[in-house]
This record gives sequence, C-alpha cells and structure tokens, in this order.
Amino acid sequence: MSEQFDALVRLMARLRAPDGCPWDRKQTHESLKPYLVEEAYEVLETIDRGHSEHLREELGDLLLQILFHAQIGAEKGTFTIDEVMQRLAEKLVRRHPHVFGSRDEKNRPANAEEVLGRWEEIKRNERQQTGQQGSVLDGVPKTLPALLRAFQVQARASRVGFDWPHSDQGLEQVIAKVEEEVRELREVLTPVLSDILPGRSSTSTDTAGEETRARLEDEFGDILFALVNLARFFKVNPEEALRKAINRFTERFSYIETQGASRGQALEDMTLAEMEALWEEAKRQG
Repeated sequence: MSEQFDALVRLMARLRAPDGCPWDRKQTHESLKPYLVEEAYEVLETIDRGHSEHLREELGDLLLQILFHAQIGAEKGTFTIDEVMQRLAEKLVRRHPHVFGSRDEKNRPANAEEVLGRWEEIKRNERQQTGQQGSVLDGVPKTLPALLRAFQVQARASRVGFDWPHSDQGLEQVIAKVEEEVRELREVLTPVLSDILPGRSSTSTDTAGEETRARLEDEFGDILFALVNLARFFKVNPEEALRKAINRFTERFSYIETQGASRGQALEDMTLAEMEALWEEAKRQG
C-alpha cells in the first residue's frame, strides 16, 4: 500500500481508539449507512457539475466511509482493509479472464456488451461452486433508487436472453408497450377523473376507494417500468437522466425566483404567463 493510504488507515484507527473521538467511536455499520449513501450522491452531483477539483475532495469523503467500515470490521475481528482489497483484487482477476488469462484472440470479447455477458456467466459459475441457487437478479440491491433498480433488473434479465429483440421491430414493441400502459392508466383514471379535477367538491380519489387507488399506483409503476425499458434500448440510464432533468428544472425555477425578486415580485404575485416567460428565458440561456 502507499504511504498515504497507510497513514489514512492509522488515522482512522486513532479516531476509533479509546481516547479518540467520541462521535467516531460511537458509529456502527448500521449508523453509517446514511453517510455512505450521502457521500456517494455528492460524488455523483460533482461529476454532473464537471467540478474536477471538488471531485477529488468528494472521492476522499467516500473513501473515508470505506475506511470507517473496515476499521469497525477490524475491531470486531470480521475483516480488515487488507482483506477487502485482497478480495477485490481476486475478483477483478477472476472476472476478467480475457485480460489476465489466456491471450487467445479468438476467445477475447468483441465489445463491452459481450464482456457483460461473460461477467454474468462467471458469476453464475461462482454461485454454483459455492452451492448458491439464487436468481440472476439477486445481485441487484433492493435499496437502490427505484429507477436505477428497474434499469439494473432489466439489464440482468436481458443478459440471459429475457428481452425484446434489439432491432427496429423490438424498439417498436417497446414503444407499443409504453402506449399500452398509458391506455391502461386511462382506463383506471377516467371513472374517477372528476373527483380529482380542480374546482370539484372532492380533491382526492377517496370516493374511488382503496382498490382504485392501488390500481392507479400499479399502472403508474407499469408506465415507469416500461419507460425504463425504452431508455435502456437507447443506452440511457434513467436514474441519471431524471437526476439531470431535476437539476435543469431546479436551475430554471431558481432563475424565475431570482428574476422575480429583482423586479420586486414574489412568486405568489406573479401570473403563470409571467413565470412561463421567465422559464423560456432560462431555457434559452442554457
């Protein structure tokens, strides 16, 4: 290991020592979960913004979480940071036989998609060797954001052949599936639409009953799942696409707020037409 990495490991151990930091000593694998997720998302945001200088800092914060968990593992006698790195190195070599194994060009994957296919085959073999009989979808964490989890589940299923044909015909089938799901939502929504339109005496679907609301939720879910499939056909990550769309919305909405404030107008005092005009200005400014 590098001198800097060794120093970080020692620093983490010092923070967790009996005379170390009370907050650091108090942490557990469980209590650190929110921080791990938060730091990962801060890395993503920095990448989205193209801030290379900040990325260096955010990656350090993410590395701190790994060191934190490894130090807790070492104290419990379950694993060390050395073992974490050793397992990772072994896995990288084992799952890249085309790099670290035979140099026979005939057996080398032709592209990234073929590499992923072989990766899944290697993982299936690993599960069989260890007596695991789980699904090919077991490796997708249930704690992932829903859009990303849908994308990964579909990708895993695709690698074993459960997918629409990747052709013009297949694309048409995926689009038709999206349209079908929208029609099914309309069928459920139409009978209760009057209950949720503005200006009506009822402003919820309470009169429609729990069963109808459950069906609406199901149909919305089916539409989103079908849209994820469509995104995957275009090699678009839906989670990243939505995150960037939210960022664009936030920036444009902030522009409306800023411009309104410069004119002495609160948002509540602006008409929709005024806000939409500023929205278009923000779009033109990129």
